[in-house]
Amino acid sequence: MILENLLLIISLLFVVSMLTMLSEKIGISYPIFLVIAGLLISFVPGMPHLQLEPDWVFLIFLPPLLYEAAWNTSWKDFWASRRAIGLLSIGLVVFTATAVAYITHALIPGFTLAMGFVLGGIISPPDAVAATSVLHGLKVPKRVVTILEGESLVNDASSLIVFRVALATIETGNFVLWKAGADFLMVAVMGVVIGLAIAHVLYVVHRFFPTTPSIDTALTFISPYLMYITAEHFHYSGVLAVVSGGLFLSFRAHELFTYQSRMQTNYVWQTVVFLLNGIVFILIGLQLPEVINGLNEYTTSEVVSYAVIISIVTILIRIIWVFPGTYLPRILSKSVRQREPKPSWQTVFIVAWSGMRGVVSLASALAIPLLVNGQPFPHRNLFLFITFVVILFTLVFQGLSLPYLIKWLKIEDDDDSLEKENAMMNSRLATVSLDYMKSNYDGEIQDFEPFRLLKERYEKIVEMADYKLLHSEDNKSISHVRKYRRMLLEIIDVKREEILKLRQERACSNELIRTKEHELDLEEARLRRSP
Repeated sequence: MILENLLLIISLLFVVSMLTMLSEKIGISYPIFLVIAGLLISFVPGMPHLQLEPDWVFLIFLPPLLYEAAWNTSWKDFWASRRAIGLLSIGLVVFTATAVAYITHALIPGFTLAMGFVLGGIISPPDAVAATSVLHGLKVPKRVVTILEGESLVNDASSLIVFRVALATIETGNFVLWKAGADFLMVAVMGVVIGLAIAHVLYVVHRFFPTTPSIDTALTFISPYLMYITAEHFHYSGVLAVVSGGLFLSFRAHELFTYQSRMQTNYVWQTVVFLLNGIVFILIGLQLPEVINGLNEYTTSEVVSYAVIISIVTILIRIIWVFPGTYLPRILSKSVRQREPKPSWQTVFIVAWSGMRGVVSLASALAIPLLVNGQPFPHRNLFLFITFVVILFTLVFQGLSLPYLIKWLKIEDDDDSLEKENAMMNSRLATVSLDYMKSNYDGEIQDFEPFRLLKERYEKIVEMADYKLLHSEDNKSISHVRKYRRMLLEIIDVKREEILKLRQERACSNELIRTKEHELDLEEARLRRSP
């Protein structure tokens, strides 16, 4: 049994890797492609039915995925966009849950308002990975990406709280608004407190204990599970514990890690997160046989019409919320107008359209108990089917259409501002390096060629940065700068070809060849990450 499960897991990892390469080849975001592929694979005769256990998602997959997202989120950008993020991650979740509750209560016979709130809590949060991966490589303003990523960090927690409160209402038959609100605040606040408390302990361990790169990497994997399990043990928000702890440690990361730890941790996390995301999305697609089981009490036309209507309503609710939520505060508050740049309606529409649902919604639906008060949970299979269709509808329809909408709306990123920031930073770093060399190694600069060459190199960096800053509005100059970077990348390829010849000629040791290849890798990474 263990060998069979192990073989299945390894097979899934291999399939995810192959399908992701294929998605890159045909230009489709890999979460969308994996869901579609999983859906098609589920129809293959003899394919074992794989059931996605909600405990796997909430305990195994969710903590590291949230932690990685929080770690890569800029606290400065997150805080600067806190109003927009709060309106989406809390306000929109509650608005969506309420709207879905009343619509399903009116639409589906026997669907109570409490059941509607359960469904609303399930389908209200957009998926973090789906939005980020779909937008990856697309030219959108940085603020749009910050808002969407920040929203997805917090909305899982608020939607799960709504889901649990509604579920408790069905089980007990009692709902008191003020008590639900108080429970909401207590669960959220204490989740943040626990996350920050554990993060401070881990900060002390990373900062003052004699850790190694391997220990640092291991601790970063232990951290999200420690935060999540501790908070959930006390019935508080594990999601907010992971997010708050991750943001705190990310903000302090420059004090904690050596360069070896940073490099090793980044590489390992990139691989693990890729595999976790891939497995989750392909498992979503593979759930169809399990989802449609037990739908015998409904006709096909009924369940399909319910699911499609709710999917469309979910998309419209987000659009209805986002536009007033963006422009009304600007109209009503002078400080908002002064503090935040006015967004174009095109970028606002992209935020409104980027509401792809994902694995948290499906895991929440699967977490609905089989029995309530000794009786089968009413409409449980319908909950599962509607959730699956909403995920498929939003992920595929909105996800595939997003690149074409960005192109049609002529939305452009803010590369120019990033170029200025990059040039300013390069200039200041090179300037302080020059000052240090002149103060401490002036004699060596005069007498030894290597010192003089390094000084000239930094002077060239300052000149190049100043050129970018002076000609930042000149399109022709910007084109030359980008062509210059392309030339540097092409030179790296030429160097790689020469290293290959040296390897074939056995003219150098393998150790030296690997060292030079690593240097070229770092140089290429620096050039490709530059704005």
